[in-house]
Amino acid sequence: MIKKLILGAILLNLLPLGGLGSYLYAQSTLLHYKSSATYFEEALPIGNGTQGAMVYGGVGEDKISLNDITLWTGEPDTTSVNPKAFENIPAIREALFKEDYKTANELQKKVQGHYTNNYQPLGTLTIHNLNDSKGDNYSRSLDLTRALATVSYNGEQRDYFASAPDSVIVIRLKSTDGKRLNKRLSYNCQLKNTISTSGLELICDGYCAWTSKPSYVADEKSLIYDEKRGIHFRTIVHVINKDGEVSAENNELKISNCSEALIIIANATSFNGSENDPVIDGRDYETIVKARINNALGKSFDSMLESHVNDYQQFFNRVSIDLGTTPDSIAAMPTDVQLREYTDSARVNPDLEELYFNYGRYLLISCSRTKNVPANLQGLWNESILPPWSSNYTSNINVEENYWPAETANLPEMHESLLSFIQKLPNTGEKTAKEYYGINEGWCLAHNTDIWGMTCPVGEGSGDPMWANWNMGGAWISTHLWEHYSFNMSKSYLNQVYPVLKGAADFCMNWLVKLPGTEYLITAPSTSPENQYKTPAGYTGPTLYGGFADIAMIRECLTNARDAAVILGEDHDYIEKINNTIKNLLPYRVGKNGNLQEWFHDWEDQDPQHRHQSHLFGLFPGHQIAPARTPELAAACKRTLEIKGDKSTGWSTGWRVNLQAHLREAENAYHIYRTLLTYVSPDGYQGEDRRSGGGTYPNLLDAHAPFQIDGNFGGTSGLIEMLVQSELVERDRAIITLIPSLPEAWKAEGSVKGIKCRGGYTVDFEWKDGEVTSYVINNVRSDKQPGRVTLIYGDKKIPMTK
Repeated sequence: MIKKLILGAILLNLLPLGGLGSYLYAQSTLLHYKSSATYFEEALPIGNGTQGAMVYGGVGEDKISLNDITLWTGEPDTTSVNPKAFENIPAIREALFKEDYKTANELQKKVQGHYTNNYQPLGTLTIHNLNDSKGDNYSRSLDLTRALATVSYNGEQRDYFASAPDSVIVIRLKSTDGKRLNKRLSYNCQLKNTISTSGLELICDGYCAWTSKPSYVADEKSLIYDEKRGIHFRTIVHVINKDGEVSAENNELKISNCSEALIIIANATSFNGSENDPVIDGRDYETIVKARINNALGKSFDSMLESHVNDYQQFFNRVSIDLGTTPDSIAAMPTDVQLREYTDSARVNPDLEELYFNYGRYLLISCSRTKNVPANLQGLWNESILPPWSSNYTSNINVEENYWPAETANLPEMHESLLSFIQKLPNTGEKTAKEYYGINEGWCLAHNTDIWGMTCPVGEGSGDPMWANWNMGGAWISTHLWEHYSFNMSKSYLNQVYPVLKGAADFCMNWLVKLPGTEYLITAPSTSPENQYKTPAGYTGPTLYGGFADIAMIRECLTNARDAAVILGEDHDYIEKINNTIKNLLPYRVGKNGNLQEWFHDWEDQDPQHRHQSHLFGLFPGHQIAPARTPELAAACKRTLEIKGDKSTGWSTGWRVNLQAHLREAENAYHIYRTLLTYVSPDGYQGEDRRSGGGTYPNLLDAHAPFQIDGNFGGTSGLIEMLVQSELVERDRAIITLIPSLPEAWKAEGSVKGIKCRGGYTVDFEWKDGEVTSYVINNVRSDKQPGRVTLIYGDKKIPMTK
């Protein structure tokens, strides 16, 4: 199996571009298709962490939709829209403790602010083919080992990549039959813009709306433009012709009689940080984009490709897995055909399962390399000016799920985009804590945020509290700061982020109240993300007191802050305050159906199969529940998932893979992983064989539906958690468990290389017949000091200093 991976990597790097033999179709690092894309959900994504493109690969017309991760509507979030909102909290609590849930829910609407802004599309480049070509022997592929997309057919080959070292997107057009290429390049942008040509360049200057609202509350009239406000940008498309000529006409470029040509695409925006006005204090984007073009013009295609591949592979090559071999008859099928076959049969396809895992790593590298700007709901790739849910950062699961594999898949550099963003949230989060909750210590984050770091609860007085009023985003998202520390053990880093951890904990401790008549601490008001209960009297609603999702997240947040304080030698009184608070948190409860209670009372869910399972946070991604330590609670989590069933949205299914893996339910975890890889038709497809729901699109992007990238990352994380789990105990001792949830389908033989574990380790190991046959543990702690680790596999428990 290891030979298969090594040989595949060698062949992919030695074969000429586009020269992929049928043998390589058996590999787990290549998406390949026999036709061009008609829909977004069929196109192939490329990205350098800031710029991105979706490659359609058409013969007559090749559409390349472009994005820049810093291109958003809006301005810095400095306005107070509801400064006295906190004055409503006492009345809400009074109604709740009188069990008047309907009144409490209506009062919640008085504790709402503005909505987030919208992530924007940059534009679309279309390459029109002026030659007569039928596109015979068509092939379209994405090579994950080199982050390279290729389209080929009789007479022509096109190669596409997004270079991080050179900050450009490169497209090579090449004749393969001796005939000359003739192309016309047109450009379209949905934002306010002007398009012009100059020499060999097509230039698009534009700007975003300075304010907007989500598509679910407004239409495009909410996009308000002012040339003196909002983020500005410039896109340059430059053509380098090997021969023939390039001319400009009607704001388009024409390539005539060329055997080969390069198209270089560069972009820059005026976004200069969440706190800076993008016009007054914006970046000099015009100078930046011109410098990027000029830099690329001094390089050949081969040199840019080489630097791109070297840069990309330093991340991608850290990790590999081998779960078995797919029969050639299946492996030779195009990726979308394989996915449909996998959905419709019970046959095992290890290569497809590995491909989905590797694709998740590829996507994270491709969309998360911009400081202070994390991957959003669609990662980097969006074609709509009013995208679903604004393509923002939804903090009640989605933005966090994007980064679940960042540490375990050994991609901490990609995590930095989120970690740096989190450290800026207190800038607005402290104000939100005061104005909406009357809390003068700490910071908070509500249901979602955007590039400007807004933190207030959304809704503008009419949003459903079921989603609008949830305020535990800070408690949840701050755990990523601790997780990053637990994987690298850097005290200097922990010291840097400690004030943010402490601020999140301070808000939680000040938000808690005593349950009347007891010493237990709860939240009131409380909601459980996007879910609703049904009371015995028949009332359905979201607002209550003592929701267990809140308590689980607060427990995790406080534990992180406490442990950080201990490690850093901070104030003993503060540590005791946290310990006393944790001790008095309302304990978990098991309901009459054997489930873990989501609501304070043992009420039914309005929808028993609801996609959210936020009260299971303590099982994963939290560290409070485990079969060995808390068997009763673990059993209640298992029962909760049984009640919810198998079918859900893409991101929810991804989360459930992780949950089942942590329950050590190997077959259930594998079943849910397979469910995540359920074929879903493109959104615009209306054929009789249309398939909808949650799962995976033909281009392997996650179907909520619509497209959300979080399910891809949840699935990547889930596969790792099936093969390796780690935890940090006693704040400095790691426990690493190998193949904790290995399903029957993978037991015969397999291997893992480079997975990162808490305590500052990476692990390589192999197994056969469900038993570990060899392993290597590497210390990669930032302080280079030996640490304590216990390795567990099968019935073996091996303590060591490493």
